[in-house]
Amino acid sequence: MWAVTKAVRAWWEKHGRPAQLCVALSGGADSLALTAGAVRTGAQVTALLVDHQLQEGSGQVAHHAAEQARQLGCVEALVIPIVINDENGLGMEGAAREARYAALDMMRAGRPVLLGHTQDDQAETLLLGLLRGSGPHAIAGMSDWDDPWGRPLLGLRRADTHAACAEHAIDVWNDPQNKDSAFTRVCVRHEVIPLLQEISGGEIVPALARTAQLVREDADELDSQADTILREALQRSDGSGELPLDSLRELPLPTLRRVLRLWLHAHGHTQAGYTHLQEVARLVTDWHGQGPIALPGGDIVKRQDKALYFVPVVPAADSASSALSMGCGHAHGCRHGH
Repeated sequence: MWAVTKAVRAWWEKHGRPAQLCVALSGGADSLALTAGAVRTGAQVTALLVDHQLQEGSGQVAHHAAEQARQLGCVEALVIPIVINDENGLGMEGAAREARYAALDMMRAGRPVLLGHTQDDQAETLLLGLLRGSGPHAIAGMSDWDDPWGRPLLGLRRADTHAACAEHAIDVWNDPQNKDSAFTRVCVRHEVIPLLQEISGGEIVPALARTAQLVREDADELDSQADTILREALQRSDGSGELPLDSLRELPLPTLRRVLRLWLHAHGHTQAGYTHLQEVARLVTDWHGQGPIALPGGDIVKRQDKALYFVPVVPAADSASSALSMGCGHAHGCRHGH
């Protein structure tokens, strides 16, 4: 447990010693070890347990983990039942992830949320990005802080969290889906990485994670530059939410794509991939009166005169309220504190 405690405390001190933290807890070794480490910082820790209701007995697993969280010293443990709807065509794995993050964000009450991702997850994320032909943001993997998400364990291996739980006799739930090869990440974990290690003749997870970190540093710097360009462009806006194009037309295409990606993110749209960004960029660089660009989920980008406009599929307020379906009447109905 020493390695986990040290990693969590280092993250906590690096990020201003927040007095209150949330931990996303599943009942697995990574999140249980993280919970124990978070409590040892001295912060008030609330465990958030999302029940996806996709497996029989999932509610029982969640409530058992909530009791473990209280025994570990959490001031509160909240079980959050959700209903998964794949309305955006993400597949059940992607839809579950979107709904899980929406639930955590809704229930965190302004507090940082710690996630149990390890160096192994970082390596898997890089390989998944390569398999999908994704851009640098996907292969960059994960940051230790992506407001409001904190990842203190990115420097540790999955074996470290299992060892920590075994050392303190913490009962760990082994999700059967983590052995289901129907999930791409499971195939990468149990088939691709072992094969790559056999080919290379050594441990590859640290090397893959290091590559992800280097790409992350470059991506963050380029995003910072793109953000400056976007802010300067928006200063020319008349206040109606449009993106003026005068200063964007001569940008290099990779820079323009980053600016457009950040602009879409500012409107709450995070699903547009390379193909969609290319089409939106053509509204800037190759404008000849083409129609609006349909984005995943139904949002639209259109050009009118010398500006781009983002048209959401539903009003922002409705979008926030429909992001997830809670399995209880209101937040307090889900509370499982002392």
